[in-house]
Amino acid sequence: MQPGTRRSRFYSWIIVLLLLVCLIDDTVATWKRREDKSKCPKVKGIRNFDISEFLGSWYIVQYYASSEEALAYRCMRAELSISPESTEVTMNFTYSFTDDPINEQLVGNITWKIPSHELPAHWVHAEYPYEGVYNTYVLDSDYSSWALLMHCAEQSKSPRYLSSFIMSREPNLGANVISYLREKLPKYDIDLEYMFSMDQNQCNKTETSEMDSLIPPSVMLRRNYALRKHPLKGKHRRA
Repeated sequence: MQPGTRRSRFYSWIIVLLLLVCLIDDTVATWKRREDKSKCPKVKGIRNFDISEFLGSWYIVQYYASSEEALAYRCMRAELSISPESTEVTMNFTYSFTDDPINEQLVGNITWKIPSHELPAHWVHAEYPYEGVYNTYVLDSDYSSWALLMHCAEQSKSPRYLSSFIMSREPNLGANVISYLREKLPKYDIDLEYMFSMDQNQCNKTETSEMDSLIPPSVMLRRNYALRKHPLKGKHRRA
């Protein structure tokens, strides 16, 4: 065989290999684009989770919801408790809307079942009006200072709904801790661009009836909170 022929075959094999690499890359990219956005990602809660240490009062210092491109809430705080049988976790929380000039404090709650005592950092929505699967995971916590929660809801014929809380026992949390916790979220398809800081300043309601008389009617209409979104039950937005 002539040297020129060997070189020609060698270059032919190189071209074939390059074409195969391109084909594989295109296949992987197509698979990623076709990821099922209606299903929750696979998540593992914190190991050796001690739920008794986790209960009590928390400030929400950063908030994400896949249905929201702007932060609608402020002064969100949560109180977690567990049922006597240790089978359900309840979060009672208070919050205000950012556009409320008198900062009226609203209340809400959500209850989860603990499906397995071997996995106490995984909870499933327990309220019957919600049709679908609503998982909550404690991703990390040191119990005394900070915690990271992630929620994922599935409903038929709808994209999944993702939300996340960075929580603190105090109104503020160090920037290094926040960065550490935020870094855990992108692998679950949470877009950090839309994870917002929650204002925890001046959270007491303005106690003056005179203020109400100065509020424009359009703002008063927006204060019909029965028509507004529950922070943990937002409308879906496609990722």
